[in-house]
This record gives sequence, C-alpha cells and structure tokens, in this order.
Amino acid sequence: MTYLDISPDIRQLGREAEQAVRPFFDRIDEISEHNTEKVLAAFAKNHVAEAMFAGTTGYGYDDKGRDTLDQIYADIFGTEAALVRIGFVNGTHALCCAMFSAVKTGDVVLSATGPAYDTLMNTITGDMAGSMKQYGIGYRQVEMKDGLPDIPAIVEAAGKPDVKLVFIQRSKGYAVRESLSCEQIGEVCTAVHQANPEAVIMVDNCYGEFVEELEPTQVGADLIAGSLIKNPGGGLAPTGGYIAGRKDLVENASYRLTAPGIGGECGCTMGQNRLLYQGLFLAPHTTAQALKTAIFGAKVMQMMGFEVHPLPEEPRHDIIQTIAFGAPEPLCRFCEGIQSGAPVDSFVTPVPWAMPGYEDEVIMAAGAFVQGASIELSADAPMREPYVCYMQGGLTYPSGKAGILLAAEKIRQAGYGA
Repeated sequence: MTYLDISPDIRQLGREAEQAVRPFFDRIDEISEHNTEKVLAAFAKNHVAEAMFAGTTGYGYDDKGRDTLDQIYADIFGTEAALVRIGFVNGTHALCCAMFSAVKTGDVVLSATGPAYDTLMNTITGDMAGSMKQYGIGYRQVEMKDGLPDIPAIVEAAGKPDVKLVFIQRSKGYAVRESLSCEQIGEVCTAVHQANPEAVIMVDNCYGEFVEELEPTQVGADLIAGSLIKNPGGGLAPTGGYIAGRKDLVENASYRLTAPGIGGECGCTMGQNRLLYQGLFLAPHTTAQALKTAIFGAKVMQMMGFEVHPLPEEPRHDIIQTIAFGAPEPLCRFCEGIQSGAPVDSFVTPVPWAMPGYEDEVIMAAGAFVQGASIELSADAPMREPYVCYMQGGLTYPSGKAGILLAAEKIRQAGYGA
C-alpha cells in the first residue's frame, strides 16, 4: 500500500500537535450540532421535496426549488428575504450587488473596518466602468484600532447625513487584523444605528457562515452576502453566491444581478438545485472540518516556530488561519506542500503570479474539485512582507491534516522551522 511521503519525525510532530488541540474540538462539534439543527428545521419548515431538485432552463420562471432555497437561507440567517443564485460568479459579485442595493449617486459608503478586501475595492473606488466611483458614490473608511473596530470613530463618521451604507468586513482578508465575532459586529451595529438610523449596515460574511451559533443579521446587520463555494456551499455547490437581509434591499440587489423589473423572477438553475440544497445541508459539518484543520495547522506551525493567528486555543470567527513566515522561501514551500496534499492537481507546483484584482503577486495552493473553492483546503498569500499565508478549508479533517503534514515536510526539507 502506498501512502503519502511524510517522514516519521513530521508524523510524530503531528501526533503531538493533535493531542494538544483535541480538547478544542469539542466546542467546534457543539456549534456544528447547533447549526445542523437550524438547517434541518429550515428544511422541514419549507417542506423540501425531491421535485425541487429538478431545476429549470431558459428564463427560469416558477422555479420552486430556487425560490424555496431563498426562503430557507432567509430562515437560517433570520432575515426577511434572501437571494441564492448560481448567477453570482463569486463572492465579490454578490457583495457588489448587495452594496449597490443601498446607495445612489451622491451617497457615501463608509467602511467601518479599514479598507475592504482587494477585489471589492475595485467595485468601490476603481476607475473602471460600473464602479461606485464612476457613479458618483463616495467612499470613506475608519481604520481599525489595535486590530479591532474603533467604535467612537465609527460613530462620528457614520453620523454624517450623506453616509447611507456602513460596510463591515467580518474576515480579515489580506489584512493583519482580527476577524470579527458576531458579538463585536453587533456592537458596531448598535452604535451605527444610534448614530444614523437611516444608514444600512452590510456585512461581508465570507468565510464566517456557521462558524458561530449566530450570524451578523441576527445581531443587527441589515444585509449580508457571501459565496457558495465557501462555507454555505458545503463543498458541493459548483458556483454561486447569496444575499440575505431586509426584503427591500434584497430586491434592489436582485435588480443589479439581472435587470430592473426582472430581479429574482428570472434565473434558471439548470439542474444545480440538488447540489445547492445538499451542500447547505452539509455546510455546518463541513465548516467544522475546516475549523479543525485550521486549529491543527496552527499548532503544527507554532511548534515549528512560526507565528500563527488565531492561536490554536483561541475562539474562531471564520475559517481562516494565518501563518507569518517572515520570508518568501518557507511561504512558497508551505504552499507547495498544501498543493501536494490536494486531491486534484497534486503534481502542480504553485508559483507567485499577477492575479487579477491584486496589487502584489499572489501565490495560491488550491487543488480543488470546484475551482477556487476555499472551503476546500487551500492556502494563498500576497508576496509582500511579512509574508503571511492565509490558509482555509478542508472538506474532511483527516485530509486537511494530511495536507498540513505535507506542508510541514516541505518546510523542513528546505531547512526552515524548528
């Protein structure tokens, strides 16, 4: 029998790391059970039936499966409405449509968590056609303070009458800061609603779904958006995104996705409904697998002498684990190891490249069944100091664990790490 090429020393390192982090897995399982029950209850409430998996073609009128899935997402996230569509090409697309639902020419978008993720900044301040800047929509931001939202500064900035949308990014993106808990997001929402009751609060929920027992819309956010090839797709959704929140905002966003007057009434599902339903059913469990992989990876890299965040024992608010390598070589070797542990394209060596939408070259390890699916084990990093790698995903903990050990092996072979 052929197994992965992992040395006895690295396997022993893995055993020691796993023994140290096992106690932290219990809380992950508790949250997974809670969220699984929430998903099951929504399925039962909406009478999910096999006929809903058939899908439609053409215009997609009267797609019962599509419309029911919208309601299920709304129930799970505690919102008035939701829009779940394979027509969203990625999370940035869903976020773009959601942002335009609340602003028009002359309005201002305020980011409460510093600059938005690299690709989303193109939507806001880019010089290309269709950006908010091109439509005369202004932008301001409040910098984080000691890695956390600066509530007094947010209140002052949000109180301006031209601010119509306050944006919160739950995950850290490529910034070196804390990912936000729903409790922290709730504090920002309360402060903003008091300072400016007319402002819409929108949260980029990417990487955060089902990590906690609550979602941002259950602590005060008016709107959330994310990608189906991250947490909520459960590793099965082939593409797509979602928006959930106030009914009027979701409807406005649907007009941005398709066309005014058409909105969510059109949009065939082409037989993909089953994967979206089954992926959502698996999502709490799959998210838990990714979290366990992240905790294990944090401990292994910490034992090898690298700085990790969050620490293995710290609470998780998204599935992202950062590892600061301090130099390009160990970073590249880590990504090489993650790639070699992938079920797809394991023979490929990742190298830095000029990825569209990013200022710096990016190295990305991702051998996934669904291209770009970061709920599957992947690692990526901008090639800039301090050479921080952002690792996420893992459809199963055992496969994620194997990928981490292969990465540790590559680093050790290159002469790095303790």
